[in-house]
Amino acid sequence: MRVRGDVLRGLALALALGTAVPLVLSAQAQTAPQAASVQRVERGTIVTENVPEPDPALAERLRAYLNARSAAVQDWTPDGSGLLVSTRFGEVAQLHLVSQPMGARTQLTFAEEPITRGRFRPVEGSGSLLYVWDRGGSENFQLFSLDQASGKTTLLTDGKSRNQDFTWSHKGDRIAFNSTRRDGKNTDVYVSTPDAAATAQPILAAEGSYSPEAWSLDDSKLLVGQYVSVTKAYLYVVDTRTGERQRLKPDQEGIYLGGVGFSPDGKGVFLISDEKDDLRRLGLHDLAANTTTWLTADEKWEVEEAELSPDGRTLAYVLNEGGWSTVRLLDAATLKPLPTPAFPKGVLTGLAFSPDGKRLAASISRPTAPSDAFVADLKTGKVEQWTRSEVGGLNTDGFADAQIVEYPTFDTVGGKPRMIPAVVYKPKAAGPQRRPVIILAHGGPEGQTRPGFSSTIQFWANELGAVVIGPNIRGSEGYGKTFISLDNGMKREDSIKDIGALIDWIGTQSDLDAKRVAVTGGSYGGYVTLASMTHYNDRLAGGASSVGISNFVTFLESTAPYRRDLRRPEYGDERDPEMRAFLQKISPLTNAAKISKPMLVIQGKNDPRVPVTESEQMVAEIRKNGGDVWYVMATDEGHGFRKKGNQFVAQMAQAMFFRKLFGG
Repeated sequence: MRVRGDVLRGLALALALGTAVPLVLSAQAQTAPQAASVQRVERGTIVTENVPEPDPALAERLRAYLNARSAAVQDWTPDGSGLLVSTRFGEVAQLHLVSQPMGARTQLTFAEEPITRGRFRPVEGSGSLLYVWDRGGSENFQLFSLDQASGKTTLLTDGKSRNQDFTWSHKGDRIAFNSTRRDGKNTDVYVSTPDAAATAQPILAAEGSYSPEAWSLDDSKLLVGQYVSVTKAYLYVVDTRTGERQRLKPDQEGIYLGGVGFSPDGKGVFLISDEKDDLRRLGLHDLAANTTTWLTADEKWEVEEAELSPDGRTLAYVLNEGGWSTVRLLDAATLKPLPTPAFPKGVLTGLAFSPDGKRLAASISRPTAPSDAFVADLKTGKVEQWTRSEVGGLNTDGFADAQIVEYPTFDTVGGKPRMIPAVVYKPKAAGPQRRPVIILAHGGPEGQTRPGFSSTIQFWANELGAVVIGPNIRGSEGYGKTFISLDNGMKREDSIKDIGALIDWIGTQSDLDAKRVAVTGGSYGGYVTLASMTHYNDRLAGGASSVGISNFVTFLESTAPYRRDLRRPEYGDERDPEMRAFLQKISPLTNAAKISKPMLVIQGKNDPRVPVTESEQMVAEIRKNGGDVWYVMATDEGHGFRKKGNQFVAQMAQAMFFRKLFGG
């Protein structure tokens, strides 16, 4: 069970340039005398405007970095003999089977779109695999079943609605999943056999966004989560026969409850909550007594993820120690600590116990090595690496390592300046005394930049000679509910002030060039980029925004219906006149005239989160003001580019853009 915001921590962006078509003038260019002409190139699913031809030598280097791949743990085979992982060998990620440490990866799925989530039916010999994928980045995910014996794939859902989260019952006869099929806005929970998924009636249908978390050992109960916002989420226990539901902690409002699973006797629920204090803690909640025993009350850091073994005997959880991951184990019956295997230091995701509960698998990403699958024997403590992802033939010895720093911002805490954490990647190769800087703003907004691997960051550091700084500005997760709420509503621009403080800090560093600083980011990070350019245009060399919000009002009115009520607690309700006026006032589109430095905008046409109109209206407004803006759009992508060919074009545009800004 993963307890994290729906965030984008890194968008791999790119595009394949074609032959230039005749000069095309936008409508703004025809009516605004100062507007620059637009050189538009269309090839296949890619459209670029004013993007220059790529430098062949730089393109060759970029291709090597794009050939780096990663492996993410999905599940164990029912007999515990192998691991299901998601990795990419062609254009997009697919599901593969690994049968032994460092063994060959056998590809199981062959879809045209990325497949990054799958689960085996937990019955030995069944040969059934469930997975989800969407088309063209639409995020209208569908459930599919693969019969490994015949190779036949069957669509299980309606092909139209959004069906994303699913979990098998312990017996393997039913699945619980969520779907927007009822009205396209609310996300309900269904329980059915896989074959009946398309016609099943919801077991929980209500206003809001609900998802199945875990089954009780006897499959009579289902733990269901309701997500309201990053700081407000609730849990229910649902009877899988009658649909009767019981809300946990019904007297508590405004808290976060994340579901982990049921205790072996079914009388308690393991959960993650910020109810006790500012940090998210792991607890065991007694259903009858309505009391919680807190298991990590003395920890300095938040619990970000937890997983129960299939037999319910062992509990693993992960602490987020300023961005690094630390694993802990508990006996689920006695609640006493168990010896913990020494996993490599890095960022850990995807905890998965083997069917017998004797081994624990996880995906671990390190600053200089892609995410790979590691397996720990819980009896001996031995940790083995099961996959080794290639990095395009590059020598990782020269990769930039990650360092976590803090810098002071504009306000104070306890009479002292508030400190903002940031992850810094510095090139190892010798270079000029002062290096250019790329500020990389994460998405979310409740995301967190962490010291993991990014081939994009390594390319910027090693090939462009830039220092990359990923600030965790206020609103970022991992540092408590107070910090994560500091940018809500009317406080939105306080997070942009944190970027201004970072620019100040860069100016104090002897090895950083304050005259060559660019800002970039995707999703909410795209908004941060656009807003930073309206506030700090004179102090920045330029900005590159990907799938970024340009106007909060038009964004909230046009984002997918199932997302609107989930975003309003964070940004504010645009239907309130006072809030609407505020959101209009601070939106980058309103302030676009303040931008005079070069801009790059990247967008997927099918984006359901931040619609393509958000980028197009910003591009048009900048050009109307006579500004210099490059534009990259893919017609077969959504919220970020997932296909390797598209990634190349967008990342090549970024590389050429940064080189233009930095001079060389």
